[in-house]
Amino acid sequence: MISPAHFEDFVNQVKHKLPKGMFALQEDMEKNLRAALESALRKMNLVTREEFDVQASVLERTRIRLEQLEMQVTALEAQCLPINQHVETNETTNAVDVDKPKDTE
Repeated sequence: MISPAHFEDFVNQVKHKLPKGMFALQEDMEKNLRAALESALRKMNLVTREEFDVQASVLERTRIRLEQLEMQVTALEAQCLPINQHVETNETTNAVDVDKPKDTE
């Protein structure tokens, strides 16, 4: 959201542009301008810099954790690959052809 200092500066600039003889109008205009600006800023769904920085930090930690998990999965897959190849080799050598009739003696 916009900082209070910038908000006050803007309101004061607008207020001082009005003629001096319209002091009552200045106060009323100031209240209405503040309300309109606050409403418009709320509708924009803006976040503070602090909130943005916190979320950026969370995202960075999540990316790092994701990379770590991807490396772990890759290592586990590499460990399982030789085991799977060994099992497939044994299954191939022990396979029985169901189309061939067994020798009966």
